[in-house]
Order: sequence, then structure tokens, then C-alpha cells
Amino acid sequence: MHRIAQRGIALAACVTLFAATVGCSSDDNGGGGKAAVPGVTDTEIVIGTHMPLTGPASAGYSKIAPASKAYFDFVNANGGVNGRKITYKVMDDGYNPANTQQVVRQLVLQDKVFAVLNGLGTPTHSGVLDFLKTNRVPDLFVASGSRSWDQPDKYPGTFGFNPDYTVEGKILANYVKTNLAGQKVCFLGQSDDFGTDSLAGVEQVLGKDGVTAKDTYVVTNTNVGPQIGKFKAAGCQVVVLATVPGFTALALGTAARLSYKPQFVVSNVGGDLPTLAKLLGDAKGLTEGLLGANYLPLMFDANDPWIQLFQKVNKDYNGGAEFDGNVIYGMSVAYLFVQVLLAAGKDLSRDSLIAAVEKGGYTGPGLAPLRYAKSDHSGYGGERMVKVSGGVQQFFGPTYETDDADGPVKEYAGTPATPPANGVPTA
Repeated sequence: MHRIAQRGIALAACVTLFAATVGCSSDDNGGGGKAAVPGVTDTEIVIGTHMPLTGPASAGYSKIAPASKAYFDFVNANGGVNGRKITYKVMDDGYNPANTQQVVRQLVLQDKVFAVLNGLGTPTHSGVLDFLKTNRVPDLFVASGSRSWDQPDKYPGTFGFNPDYTVEGKILANYVKTNLAGQKVCFLGQSDDFGTDSLAGVEQVLGKDGVTAKDTYVVTNTNVGPQIGKFKAAGCQVVVLATVPGFTALALGTAARLSYKPQFVVSNVGGDLPTLAKLLGDAKGLTEGLLGANYLPLMFDANDPWIQLFQKVNKDYNGGAEFDGNVIYGMSVAYLFVQVLLAAGKDLSRDSLIAAVEKGGYTGPGLAPLRYAKSDHSGYGGERMVKVSGGVQQFFGPTYETDDADGPVKEYAGTPATPPANGVPTA
């Protein structure tokens, strides 16, 4: 009875402390030993994700998780992480929030994953935040730039990866303000935090009066004619897009049918050139002159050491899939996760994993700094402008960083790290 009472007190204390941390787990097995960590054995680490392998956001995005898995397979072939191999369970949610809740419940309650990595989508992942928190599952590097992931007090186990959409909106708007001054600007965004956060960044720089017309789309309706027609009627010469790839292509194609030729400026999540070219087919020339921003190396830079590494991994472990920004993104996420696993130590636990992310100091292929700290669960803090010219997407100008409030957009002078010689990070 004395042991039961002690254990009850410990569990009660854990519940009390949970609001301030991802939570202590009951490591007391009744005999003073340590309980098993979900998803972790002496030889394996099981993690999972939800991805739109099918559905309205599958174009391009369906390639992300296979690329991450390919990098994990590469690491596994080189000895794994502290002797453990990484198993990545990828569940298709079709970019449907109801499906997301179902597959994430399966990953946590049936598959007993150690962590959820890079779950994709603002509307989809928003619906599982509380479930993952309640079950004390680390929720790392969400594949979305929503500011919702950066709430360390409310969601201590959740971390972003992408630059948040407000940061990006400010950087895109800074370019418009500096280089396209005096032109009327319109804005099209997804009807969720993706669009709302992006618009907030644009208006932070241009002012609310600086956006002549704005509208939204829903992913279940592929007709954006009314929105693009509205922008044409308003006389907008610049259209900023907070769109997933399919809707970037729809916007470009619809504008062409309406003989409307504004300067399109697109979010990084919807601006990968190979993905757009594939969606547009014979009309891929509509991407010429497209402006955007990015924070990871571009596939067109064959001399970049990260591109060389990821191309090799893609060839050897991803079946030689068509190489594009989605593959680069998936492998960049996986590289960072391996770094964090190493930092978490051999005595791996969910708490040690989260503490490792919050310790920060990580470098990798990104052009801008990663901002992880106890008080900051956002990911990359900036981007560099890109432009499609001659069928090639290239960086130009400096890298910029800013915050999601009223801080200035300023140049970032740092340079990306170089990958280790064997392509696998070390502790």
C-alpha cells in the first residue's frame, strides 16, 4: 500500500507539471525499474507521420515522406543512430482533417510511435495538437508555416520547421514594396491559418491599405475563376499567393485564360518549379518570371554539396525518384531529426528528445538560422528570394530574416553549413 500511495503521489505531481512540460512518464514499473519508452528498443526507433499521399495536396507533397524515409534508410545502412535503426511509418490522410485524426490515433495508440515527425498541413495538423499533447507524444517539425506550432507554453512538445507564414509574408512584401513600388497588390490565400498568417505578414509591411483586393480558396473547390477575375477587375499588377502547388498552378492557368498577366509572387510551399511544371504540362511556360522565396538549396544548383548528397541518397535509397524541392525538403527534415536524436543521447526518452530540440544550435542545408529554444518552437527564421528565368528557378539577392510581429526585415549574413563527409551527422 505504501508503494501504491507513493506512485499515486508521483503520478499526481506529473499531471500538475504537465502544463509546463511535455510531461514526465511513469518510469516506475512497481519494482523501481524503468518502463519501456514507446517506440524505442535497443535496436529500433519507430516514428510516424501523416501525409497527403492522395487528395488535393498530393501534387509534390506525396514525395516528401518517401524522401525522408530514404535518408533514414541511408543512415540505417551506416549504423543508425546510437546503434538503433529508424522505422518511419507514413500514413495517408488525403489532406482531410477527419482522416488525419484517425491515422494519428492509430500511430499513437496502436503503433506506439516514439514521436510524430513532419505531419503535413495547417488544417490537418491543427486538429491533432491536443491529442498529441494529451498523449505526451513529441510533435516535431510540422510541415507547415502556421504560427500555431510555436506555442511552447500551450503545446510544449510541438515544433515547427518551415519559416512561419507571417515571416514569409513580410519578406515577400518587402520585395514588392522595394522593387514594385506603386503597383496595385492583390492577395489569394488558403482559407485557414496558412492564408491568414501570410496575409498578416504582407499587411505588416504594405499596410492594410496596401492590399487592394484579397480573397481565399478552399481546397475542395478547384474553380478560382471568381477570385482571379476579381483581381483583374481591381487592376492589380501584383498577386501574392499563399497557395499549395495545385492552386498555384490553377491561379496561373486561370489568369492566362482570362488574358490577365500580373506579377505572381508565391509562398515557398506552393512554388517548387518542377512540381508546377508537371501540373501545368504544356502550359509550364506560365511559370516564367514567377517570384517566390525559399530557405533550402535549390535542385538547379548542381555544385551545392547538400544537393549532391541528397541526389546520391535519392538515387541509392529512393528509387531515383524525380528530384525536386519536395525531395530536398524531406531529406532536410530527416537530417535535422537525426541530429536531434544524437543530441538526445543513448538513453533515449521523449523528454530527452524535446530537451534536445530546445537546446538549439543546429545547422544544416538551410540558408537562414534555425531558432529552436525553450521559448521559441518555430523553425527557420528567414528566406531568400527566387525567380524562374529560362525554365530555371534560382536565388537572387541576400537572405532575409524577420519576426512574426513588427520587427524589420533585415539581411542575414550567415552561410549554410557543409554536410559531413559521409553525409551522416555526428554527436
